[in-house]
Amino acid sequence: MWMIGPLGFAAPLLLLALIALPILWIILRAVPPAPIRRRFPGVALLLGLTDEETQADRTPWWLLLLRMLAVAAVIIGFAGPVLNPQTERAGTGPLLVLMDATWADARDWDARIGRVDALLDEATRAGRTVALVPLTQLPEAVQFATADVVKQQLPNLTPAAWEPDALDLTAWITTLSGDFDTFWLSDGLARDSREPLLTALETHGTVTVFQSPRQTIGLRPARFQDGGIVVSAVRTPIGPELETQVAAIGLDPSGVERQLATTALNFAPGDAVAEAPIDLPQELRNRVSRFELVASRSAGAVSLTDDALKRREIALIAGTADREGLELLSPLHYLHEALAPNADLIDGSVAEIIQANPDVIILADVATLAPGETDAILTWVKAGGLLVRFAGPRLAASDMGRDVEDPLLPVRLRTGGRDVGGAMSWGEPKSLDAFTETSPFFGLPIPADVTVNAQVMAQPDPTLAERVIAQLTDGTPLVTRKLVEEGEIVLFHVTANAEWSNLPLSGLFVQMLERLAVSTRPVGPLAEDLTGTTWVPEAVLDAFGTLSDTDTLPGVPGEELATATPGPSLPPGLYAGEDRRIAVNVIGAETLLAPAAWPARIVVEGMAAMRETVFKGWLLALAIGLLLLDIIASLLLSGRLRGPRGAVAVLALLLLTPFPPQAQAQAQSAEDFALQSVSAVTLAHVLTGDAAVDDAARAGLFGLSQTLFQRTSVEPGPPLGVSIETDELAFFPFLYWPVTADQPLPSQAAYDKLNNFLRLGGMILFDTRDADIAGFGGGSPEGRKLQAIARGLDIPQI
Repeated sequence: MWMIGPLGFAAPLLLLALIALPILWIILRAVPPAPIRRRFPGVALLLGLTDEETQADRTPWWLLLLRMLAVAAVIIGFAGPVLNPQTERAGTGPLLVLMDATWADARDWDARIGRVDALLDEATRAGRTVALVPLTQLPEAVQFATADVVKQQLPNLTPAAWEPDALDLTAWITTLSGDFDTFWLSDGLARDSREPLLTALETHGTVTVFQSPRQTIGLRPARFQDGGIVVSAVRTPIGPELETQVAAIGLDPSGVERQLATTALNFAPGDAVAEAPIDLPQELRNRVSRFELVASRSAGAVSLTDDALKRREIALIAGTADREGLELLSPLHYLHEALAPNADLIDGSVAEIIQANPDVIILADVATLAPGETDAILTWVKAGGLLVRFAGPRLAASDMGRDVEDPLLPVRLRTGGRDVGGAMSWGEPKSLDAFTETSPFFGLPIPADVTVNAQVMAQPDPTLAERVIAQLTDGTPLVTRKLVEEGEIVLFHVTANAEWSNLPLSGLFVQMLERLAVSTRPVGPLAEDLTGTTWVPEAVLDAFGTLSDTDTLPGVPGEELATATPGPSLPPGLYAGEDRRIAVNVIGAETLLAPAAWPARIVVEGMAAMRETVFKGWLLALAIGLLLLDIIASLLLSGRLRGPRGAVAVLALLLLTPFPPQAQAQAQSAEDFALQSVSAVTLAHVLTGDAAVDDAARAGLFGLSQTLFQRTSVEPGPPLGVSIETDELAFFPFLYWPVTADQPLPSQAAYDKLNNFLRLGGMILFDTRDADIAGFGGGSPEGRKLQAIARGLDIPQI
């Protein structure tokens, strides 16, 4: 192929005919010799007469130019001009197209799909079979098919919000067999699993990598530092100075999601990490649901927040004043030490505290409250508050909850306390018993040196057993809990200081407060903290950074959640437990991004696909149009377009003009389609693109409509053919879908419409029309196509 810049010619020798254009111009311009002029008196009798037809003595230059352009268009058109002609790749065997298909691909996913489409076009021309495999969704076995069949997978192919699993790749490598070439579309990030996979693929054939030198930026989880919030991002490859914006997203007081604050992250030249503080007041900080990079579109550019970032407001109320000089004996000292690093502590009167609406109220050895205060706290608890109480000498000596259950206590109490380790008592101090599976403390290790010397005792009651969430080895309650509508009341039967127990001196005390959602930790939970718990996905993040609610995914064991490694069974998102939420993000606090490096023997191409554009048809159409203009111009110069004959000639020429089919058919407006669909009960069939099948479906539904009209009171309208890609489906109660073997799979947007149609009560009848060729238990191409279509449908259970 002969090239002139980006333009190539399949038959360049035909361009030599352009040399004849000047000769043709001279021939067309040539005229007979001028006639000899003779004066003849009889010519006076012809004065005033006009000829219906005239003839120019010389062809106008513009008409000659029009003809030259028409001839030139024909010559150049048959020379086969092609813009950006593609060089055919060597190879005739099977072709494996690998895609990393991770969150790093989401930003330019359309370009990657376009590159795969171009590669499949090349495979079609070469007659190669193809297999398309995303590394984040590995099949059990690689199956090669024609490129046209593989193309049908592209509309439904989406990236995953996680990276390929190294163990799964190792197992999948062993299933590869035979000889094939590989086209690998890389996301540009380095990972340990690339080298063994590349080595395995090279044993089967040549490997070509497609990778763009773009920069990938990920957002790390926000963290507390010096009493404020710090956001940080990581990038690859490391390059010049770069500035990007980070936005804090959350609900405003009216419940509308919006940007609550923004800050700039500046990467210094050569730096891989940039961080900056973001100024948020307490009220807005607790409203933040996620941070995201403003200019990016991927799951790695989003960092979800959970309870670890929200500093809870906790009100502390003690029954006795601190004894001067004896701070360690204060009922609130250990609570201050445990809560102050991770919570905002407030104090004041009960009325002031209720007005502030804290997350938790802690009463340390408070025996009695005023009637108005009791009602106010109870109302606050019923609205979702958490009331935590600690026993002490004042509570043990009072009559609170003796005869009847106090509304602000989870159980009835016995008079006085119990001294199990004092000088005037029998027995040794008691240790803690193992937490049961129903306890929120289940799985927490119990230190052997934690003992209890005194406690308040609970009155025996039929409900006592279900309200005990921690007990001593002798079976007496240590912590009891009662649910009160949306809130709960918890009682520690020991003091909040070390007077009755050394529990407040141990790390178990902070862990128990954490499990009760009294305290929040600025770091992620450990595996031992989550042992024995189950977490339900509340919202999940897709590869494009879109957060959506979910109620169909199964619960996740706490041990798996502790790893915080996203995958098919643990997609990034928010996971809710009994009393808190945990965020799983794509980018971790210590994550670093590095560019993928390929050996020198591997050919690495760019991601941009230069599409071929063939101009032959356009040039020949241009030549025909110019020749039609030449005819009209010639008739105009000869005077033959005057009167009715001229109008008829122009109309005939316009009718002969080859308009594209799209211009001949006027698209039906959405309003007309809606009116026709709802004006009567309308049966609809899905357009397959096969004219014979669509005509048969329309005829069958017309006959069914006639039968309904004759035998029932239903008067159906004419059946309609609908496109599941562009038409609204909610107008129809019933869809008839004839399945053909070569129809393309619906796009993701079409699947969304189909699933919504089914959820709203719509009915779809799939007809594979293969009863005469597929026996019982057999299969057919139409049946396999139906299976492929049904994979993306959320079919409701009956």
